Amino acid sequence: MRVVIDKALEGDMTAAGLVLSRLMPPVKAQSEPVQFNLDPELPIGKQIEAVLGAVAAGEVPPDVGQQIIAMIGTLSNVRKNEELEQRIIQLEAKEIT
Repeated sequence: MRVVIDKALEGDMTAAGLVLSRLMPPVKAQSEPVQFNLDPELPIGKQIEAVLGAVAAGEVPPDVGQQIIAMIGTLSNVRKNEELEQRIIQLEAKEIT
């Protein structure tokens, strides 16, 4: 490690980059918080329309809107799995009785 630090001090940019990468965590891009009306109880299509409307109105940046829509898609998949699980439970209960 001492050799790398000495090379960095001598002006070796590769060594300097290596030293800095160990001293400072990488900077991660973070989006600013956004606020707009979104009712998570609405059907998925309506939620996506609300996000697209917020993007079109300039309330939400397009990249953030895309992330929100992806999250809505994940929510949709969770809801589908929960509904399927409930249907299976109901069907199994009918077979037992």
